Amino acid sequence: MATKEELAKKALEYHSCAPKGKINVIASKPCVTQEDLSLAYTPGVAVPCMEIHNKPETVWEYTGRANSVAVVSDGTAVLGLGNIGPEAGLPVMEGKCVLFKKFAGINAIPLCLGSCKGEDGKTDAKKLIEAVKTLEPTFGGINLEDIGAPACFEVETTLKKQMGIPVFHDDQHGTAIISLAGIINAIALVGKKIEECKFVMNGAGAAGIACAEYYISAGAKRENFTLCDSKGTIRADRTDLNEQKRAFARPMKEKTLAEAIVGADVFMGVSVGGALTQDMVRTMAKDAIVFAMANPVPEITPTEAIAAGAAVAGTGRSDFPNQVNNVLGFPGIFRGALDVRAKDINEAMKHAASMALAEIAREPIPADILADLKAAYPEDAAAGVFDGENPFKSTYVIPKPFDIRVVPRVAARVAEAAIKTGVAQVMITDFDAYEKAVAADIAAQRKA
Repeated sequence: MATKEELAKKALEYHSCAPKGKINVIASKPCVTQEDLSLAYTPGVAVPCMEIHNKPETVWEYTGRANSVAVVSDGTAVLGLGNIGPEAGLPVMEGKCVLFKKFAGINAIPLCLGSCKGEDGKTDAKKLIEAVKTLEPTFGGINLEDIGAPACFEVETTLKKQMGIPVFHDDQHGTAIISLAGIINAIALVGKKIEECKFVMNGAGAAGIACAEYYISAGAKRENFTLCDSKGTIRADRTDLNEQKRAFARPMKEKTLAEAIVGADVFMGVSVGGALTQDMVRTMAKDAIVFAMANPVPEITPTEAIAAGAAVAGTGRSDFPNQVNNVLGFPGIFRGALDVRAKDINEAMKHAASMALAEIAREPIPADILADLKAAYPEDAAAGVFDGENPFKSTYVIPKPFDIRVVPRVAARVAEAAIKTGVAQVMITDFDAYEKAVAADIAAQRKA
């Protein structure tokens, strides 16, 4: 494993070598002859322009809008870096666009917006909402990214109501969708039921609140949740809570994470490295599940968590088992949403994505995919993660990002849920055929 200094050097070289950055714009049609030029631009371009003017719905036929997503941020809550601004956040948004393209064949454009902050340097929700609304004629979907809480809640909720294309804040829902898949499988592995599990969430920002609310929509009980922030547990006697935190406030004597975690079945961390100790894990319920998602340093390493008695452990890192990586979610979710021209990404579509991921981890791995996974994850292969006719086990409750089954399965389930819930504008009748077609397209894309 590279040292911190070696990684920093390689990262800067990776981003600065020509061409600088991580994305290019590549024409999808030929432009090498006079006739090509006349079709791509004047005079030929006037024809589709007027077709769209006369029949606005044909914009989906004559432009790339149907396969495009704007990755939008104001740089107020970037990764674990904080409020570093839109310019400093641009490498992250470019990276997100790379993943959209490589994993799902979606054309994504990074849009880091300035002049959207208030005098306090934090997100001005109204300014950001007005800016993002203007993008609708150009894009098929909006992926909000790295926008600080609590403004991010208002931004997404308002845009979902006011825009006719899918709006999805990945920091909230990506982690929630993928971690639920892992938790569903982990709970099944240890013989528990989600409605009976006691949850402790460390971190009560956008991701923490969204995860808790999402787990509740999947059957967990609100009264079984204890949330903690940097000031301790979210208690009814606190006067410094925003609206989202107040939804989880209740009378309790426990004031610290150490006190709250006693007897907990599930720990979910979206906070800071080292926040969870082995002594805390030892006080959890039998067969506890620990998902320590802080990056780059988790709240506790899987090795430490398992040694302290946890049955299943996961993190956000690729060098540990059970990585909760958002790339397992957003490419397939948007692929399915775009292909049926969904007007929204609703709860049913999110749950469909979670269940798709959960079922993949419980299936045998086909030989050709197994070979690819062993090549992509040699350390996991050597540790026996993929062993067995069905490799579902404590170190494999979530599929891997480079599993070619992930995006097509998620896309198919999301598209089906969109149609069933009435938000789709394009119909698909054979979802098995659609899943195979998406898989073929992605295979070709990854080879490109």
